Amino acid sequence: DMKDYQGGRSFEDLKKFADENLGPTCGPGEHIDLCDAETKARIEVYVKMSAGKLEGKIRKAQKDFEVEVPIMKKVFAHLSKAEGKSDL
Repeated sequence: DMKDYQGGRSFEDLKKFADENLGPTCGPGEHIDLCDAETKARIEVYVKMSAGKLEGKIRKAQKDFEVEVPIMKKVFAHLSKAEGKSDL
């Protein structure tokens, strides 16, 4: 969870905040046990892939996002205008 830091800027203040609020997060490797079952399963699928295949999946996902999301937003705006509401 992202937290808005409102504390002091000295090393001691930052160190205290980090010690109390920051720590390991879910991810591949030694912290996989911090993941929920669904995330853990997805990570395990990706870990089994070659670096090249994973890189290709990343490129495809980025391209899909860059192309599809703007189109979906335009369609959503059109539908919202037709219905007289907008939430995005």
